[in-house]
Amino acid sequence: MMLRLAPRPLVAGLFLVVFAAITTFSTGVSAQGIASVESLAGQGSENKRADSEQLSASLDEVIQTLEDKDERRALLTQLKQLKQTTEAEADQNKTSVTTSGGLLGALADSFSDLSSQSTSNDSPIAVWEAHASNAAAGANELIAQTERRALARNLGEIGIGLMIWATLLAGLMAAARRLFVYRGWPLVLPPEPRPWMLLAHFMRRVFPWLFTFGLLLASVRLLQTATPARATLLVLAYVALCGRLLSTVFDVVIALFTRGHRRVAVSILHDKALVPLFFIGALVAFGDAVNSNRMIGLLGYSLSDWLSVSANIVAAVLSGILVIRIRRPVAHLISNRRLKNRLNNNFRDLVTFAARLWHVPALLLVIASLVAIFVTGGETDAAFARAMVCTVFLVLALVVAGVIRRQHERAARRTLKSHFANRLRHLGFTLAHCAVWVMFADLSLRVWGFSLFGIGEPGATSSQIGHALIRIGLTVLIAWLVWIAVDGAIHRALHGKDARGRRRNSNRAQTITPMIRNIALFTILIIASIAGLANLGVNVTPLLAGAGVIGIALGFGAQSLVADLITGIFILIEDSLAVGDFVEMNGYMGTVEGLNLRTVRLRDLDGVVHITTFSHIDAIHNMSRQFGIALMKIRIPHDLRIDDAIELMRKTAADLHRDPFMRGLIRSHLEMQGIHEFDNGSPILRMRLRTAPEYQWDVSRAFNLALKRRMEAEYINIGAPRMSVSMEAAGGARFDKRGKPSDTESTPTNLDWPIDNAPSPDGG
Repeated sequence: MMLRLAPRPLVAGLFLVVFAAITTFSTGVSAQGIASVESLAGQGSENKRADSEQLSASLDEVIQTLEDKDERRALLTQLKQLKQTTEAEADQNKTSVTTSGGLLGALADSFSDLSSQSTSNDSPIAVWEAHASNAAAGANELIAQTERRALARNLGEIGIGLMIWATLLAGLMAAARRLFVYRGWPLVLPPEPRPWMLLAHFMRRVFPWLFTFGLLLASVRLLQTATPARATLLVLAYVALCGRLLSTVFDVVIALFTRGHRRVAVSILHDKALVPLFFIGALVAFGDAVNSNRMIGLLGYSLSDWLSVSANIVAAVLSGILVIRIRRPVAHLISNRRLKNRLNNNFRDLVTFAARLWHVPALLLVIASLVAIFVTGGETDAAFARAMVCTVFLVLALVVAGVIRRQHERAARRTLKSHFANRLRHLGFTLAHCAVWVMFADLSLRVWGFSLFGIGEPGATSSQIGHALIRIGLTVLIAWLVWIAVDGAIHRALHGKDARGRRRNSNRAQTITPMIRNIALFTILIIASIAGLANLGVNVTPLLAGAGVIGIALGFGAQSLVADLITGIFILIEDSLAVGDFVEMNGYMGTVEGLNLRTVRLRDLDGVVHITTFSHIDAIHNMSRQFGIALMKIRIPHDLRIDDAIELMRKTAADLHRDPFMRGLIRSHLEMQGIHEFDNGSPILRMRLRTAPEYQWDVSRAFNLALKRRMEAEYINIGAPRMSVSMEAAGGARFDKRGKPSDTESTPTNLDWPIDNAPSPDGG
């Protein structure tokens, strides 16, 4: 039974070993061909074919071995011996680790491993010596194989091509300068340049180099130049173009920071950094060019690899020197921020820390690249080139983002009339910023062999993740657009103007705008979240079902709460209340201090705060809408003629209209409504004034004060209640109104006087 069951795990183990060996071999082959895209594609198809053939042959050998009894027994014996040997080595390693003991033992083992590696043939020094000897051998072989005539011909073609290229380049640069002088454009970027100036400056410095490179590329193909000369000319032009491109991009980037006290630092960077950056870019481009398939075919693998590694090492050293040289001006650019950023303590400390130590990670990156190249014997020579390419992408992203930010700041100063247009403009600039940095991230990942969205890689995991990210991004974008549209509609409905061009009630807008915005934002966020989860592949059906059950439970279990919410929504929509209104409700009179969807907060005249739910409000008496009425009822003195009293009231109202403090509160002339009633023998004159809302009581008090002052000035008594008294003498005679006995005793006489503390007419 054991003999029949044993072969199955053996077959599985052998299959895994064979598959791992094939995978390792294919990985090594693909890693060696990373320099060229075409070679990658060709090697990928060849590797797949070789993998399938090797796998089929290995499986045939395994099947043949397992079918033969003798070979199967021999295989079992060998596997048992291998197991015993592995267990013995594991016991020996375990014993050695136990005897070493702790951290010191681990350090001792590490030093012993390093010393053994340094003395072996795999040490970095030995590897570099081997590379140097191979490169020297390749160079000697190349020189030996090259004939003198061919060498002279190639050198002549290279010299002629360089002369033509340099002459054409100088002519184009001079023509570009003359064009700038003729148009009146600055040859040196001014402080705070406009975007078109940055673009024109970039094109003036780069276009001649780019045009001559393209012309040289076309000419060497048309003239059928020899392969070595053609490759050399193209490499030199390509190297010069990359150096010029890197220095020009840096020049454009630092021009974005010429504000205020940064100009000196920008000038120092312009003087110290442009030339070293040209050589750094040229060296990186040279290392990339000589590592291509065409140059490897011309120079040989050893020589081209040595030249590529050497160029990258020199570029890394120059980068470290440049970082040290520009440490102070870059620190000045980082630390010199805007005033609002400098006032923020947390942000200021972070910026100060970054300004002081920005060069440390840059130097560590350079040192790490050099150490990696040295330790691995130049196998990671493409890492520095890729890092430089990512740096170029970062600089380009900073340039484009800086231009977009500058345009955004300028556009923000010009406020559009439409709130919706302002929000759309802000959205456009934000999307432009996001697009720049997303593109930078995707290009940088593609340099290292990955992809952010997996575009062009069907069936890959990154493609699936990328498609999910794209769907989520579109969901967020659509939700943002819907929110802008809804917010713009709310803003226009509540902050717009009426038919007469007057602004609507700002108190109502202040009250209802936050509520509606919060409800709309909450709804959009929920829908967008559900859509995002659905795009991620999450089953949202249970979530929707659970939300429905919770909604039904809340509807039945919190009926009073629902009643408050519904009543509050209708009250707010009908504009019955607003923050700041002076109202009377439920027996309380005061100012509305706050509103939400359920309660209203009222502060009465005594300063007491009353909080009432909307469902318990019986009636609302709002005295803060449109206008108020100052209603006055004045008692007219008994001895004052009614026409004189009316004239007195109109003069008093005219005085109020001339008062600088009251004329802004009065919105109509005095409206006389006649005699309201007679009270104790005195007429009550009724009149009114239309006032600003909530100021009717102030106008009434001011009118009474002005009337009292005018009556005192004209010596007019205040109308007091009067009563009629009929008096008879002892003999039955009656007194007239002057207090004297009447001649006709049969006619009764009434005597009227105020019912205050005034003396009687007879002096008694």
